[in-house]
Amino acid sequence: MKGTGFSSYESFKLDTRGLAPEGNRFLSQTKLAEQSGDQLYVELWVSLASLLRSYTAAHGLNGDRQATVELGKDQITVRHGNAWLDLKRNGAHVTWSRDDGQNGMLELTEAGQLRSNTGEEEMDMAAESWAREMMR
Repeated sequence: MKGTGFSSYESFKLDTRGLAPEGNRFLSQTKLAEQSGDQLYVELWVSLASLLRSYTAAHGLNGDRQATVELGKDQITVRHGNAWLDLKRNGAHVTWSRDDGQNGMLELTEAGQLRSNTGEEEMDMAAESWAREMMR
């Protein structure tokens, strides 16, 4: 093979076999993909907390009402008076519970939606709904 630095096709073939996604390289790529996926869910989690802050503040503008939104690595807690919403995350899976005993399970999607057994909802729409209910 002229100009490639390889004297024959066979030596070229042998040298490029090491570039195939196998062994440690494949594991490294898999681990990188997992870390990227985890990072995505962390970013979505922070975004959800930010949306809850924004919507509770907006719903409190007409009165002297204010909610607190606490963000932890795997937990978001929203409080307003005696009302509270507790969200806990494990990877993409989210469990939520309310002061009135309501609870459920959701899944964060890569598209930034929340999936339940009844379908998918945009994350901002879910945050606005929770904020509206809490700030009554």
